[in-house]
Amino acid sequence: MVEGAVPSLPWMVVDAANREIEAVSRYLRDLYLGDVSPLTCRSYGHDLLRWFRLLWSVDVGWQQATEAEVATLVGWLRTARNPQRQRHREGGYAAGSVNPKTGKPTLAAGYAPATIAHNLSVVHGFYAFHRHFGLGPLVNPVPESKSRRAALAHTSPIERPRPFRRARLRPKVQPRQPRAIPDPQWAELFAQMRCVRDQALLACYVSSGARATELLGIQLSDIDWTTGRLWVISKGTRLRQAVPTSPEALAYLAGYLDQAGLPEPGEPVWRTRRGPARPLSYWAARRILQRAADQLGANWTLHDLRHTAATRMARDQALTLVEVQTILRHAHITTTALYTAVGLDDLLDKLAEHYQRPSEPARWSQSYDADDISAVFGD
Repeated sequence: MVEGAVPSLPWMVVDAANREIEAVSRYLRDLYLGDVSPLTCRSYGHDLLRWFRLLWSVDVGWQQATEAEVATLVGWLRTARNPQRQRHREGGYAAGSVNPKTGKPTLAAGYAPATIAHNLSVVHGFYAFHRHFGLGPLVNPVPESKSRRAALAHTSPIERPRPFRRARLRPKVQPRQPRAIPDPQWAELFAQMRCVRDQALLACYVSSGARATELLGIQLSDIDWTTGRLWVISKGTRLRQAVPTSPEALAYLAGYLDQAGLPEPGEPVWRTRRGPARPLSYWAARRILQRAADQLGANWTLHDLRHTAATRMARDQALTLVEVQTILRHAHITTTALYTAVGLDDLLDKLAEHYQRPSEPARWSQSYDADDISAVFGD
């Protein structure tokens, strides 16, 4: 993957001889002209690069690919080790194990089912695009699910969605569950922040529910000190939208700006602390949280802060679910409803009381004869 040479193609895929793969570039250019973000083009490009590497290894042209090559891709993804999962810290937990402190599983050593499903969707879209122009095989090599297409063709919001079977070679993708940080662990995590900047960053995250990259991009003009709002560029619509923030977070933010100084016009608020002032990148903010989590033996991530804010709002009886949907900027209220689910960690106190409570003896209505009850159920 390399950066594109023209504005209409932010990323492109090249082969081992550094030659551009024109078929992929045409597809990515069409996606970008369809108003997807450059990061989406980059993600699709990586999936297509994986596909073309497979075709090169079996010496099959992309126009001659069949379902057999797709099955080979799925089989390799299901058995190969993901290079991104091979990082190992001394004393760290094994890949795929559950962190005993947070109850949150670590990433498995291989490729996740969602990654395999995404790769198949990208390859399917690549061949559907070229078939539209009369190129490539007449039959898409990625199998489709006719029952899924029929179930999603005409849907009503007041009817239950019809079940459908997965297409062949598609993995089972479990829906993501919210992973909010419990209040005691949140207090421990916040206490690990080393400076006012990090405290302000976490306080803004957990009170606004903004996504990681959205909050990192705010400028001084995006802070409304009077009404307690931050203006962020939303991930989905790429519109500048307002998100709330708490007075406590604004106090931390004011303390950070007083200590670090005001940024230049047009520069982000969050900056590095060492060396020349530079915008704080996503990876630097991620590392801030990782250092603090490692000290606590936890595995919380930046996106868990958004889950924490969403869960707190969804369980507040003073806020309706539609209001929480507006704050989080969810397209569908069913996504917001996921945060109302009660997890096992929330039931530990009630379960402890349940286990300590003595079992009550069975009582029968006086209308039943005692001998009949004894004959049916025993003494």
